[in-house]
Amino acid sequence: MTMMLVHYVGNADSRFDRDYYMTEHVPLVERTWGPHGLRSAEVYFAAEAGEADGVITICLCHFEDRDAMEKALSAPETAAVMDDVANFTDIAPVRTVMERGVGGAT
Repeated sequence: MTMMLVHYVGNADSRFDRDYYMTEHVPLVERTWGPHGLRSAEVYFAAEAGEADGVITICLCHFEDRDAMEKALSAPETAAVMDDVANFTDIAPVRTVMERGVGGAT
């Protein structure tokens, strides 16, 4: 499984509309990338929102594999996902791709 972390790093002055993100943007992501292998999208908000610099929100996008993620990102309809970011934040999202490790504690 491949996971793409999309995180938003900001400060107390950053704009981030949690309601819009959860009710509009995340469903758009699921509708757009689901057919390309997105299995789930988990959202986490910083416990101390608006009080300090740092990570405000993280979305963990779980894909079947790296190929599925790359197909989703290169799909023409992904432009709508990217264009929608301005509707809920003034922070540029940062993407990090992670692969599940084997061994160790489960």
